[in-house]
Amino acid sequence: MGKKNKAEKKAKGEKDKKRKLVDLDAGTPDVCAMIVQAARSMRTVQSRNLLDSGLYAGQDGVMMALAETDGLTAGVLAAKLGVKAPTMTRTIGRMEAQGFLERRADEEDARLTKVYLTETGRALLQQIADAASASEKLAVDGLSEKQVKTLTKLLRVVDRNLQGHAAAAE
Repeated sequence: MGKKNKAEKKAKGEKDKKRKLVDLDAGTPDVCAMIVQAARSMRTVQSRNLLDSGLYAGQDGVMMALAETDGLTAGVLAAKLGVKAPTMTRTIGRMEAQGFLERRADEEDARLTKVYLTETGRALLQQIADAASASEKLAVDGLSEKQVKTLTKLLRVVDRNLQGHAAAAE
């Protein structure tokens, strides 16, 4: 019996490897719409969680990018966050007016202007992290640890596919 079970398992494993790729024309659920809707819902919850901080949607990403590497140019921040440079320039201006960021000339190349967190901005980093954690906890409520790992893995593949396509189109 043991040999038969091993043979069946091996055959099943080979069959699983040969699964067909997704054919979107064959009536597969609208993956794009689901991802966009989930992202919107996540952004809404995250914005609600950040309401007391005075931050607007997307500003938390700027703050966390600068927490990781302070002193970035607007162009580097825009590329890192996947937005256009003019959008980032407006965001930086708004955040500077709020007292979260400051712009300074680069010490090595005065032609460059770099963006830095202020003390006020640094004081919000834990609040941003807590809001993100609360949003994530709500998003994965009811999923097992294995399901969360699988979801994360699948979303990385989707992102990699889309990033690769975007890079090839440029």
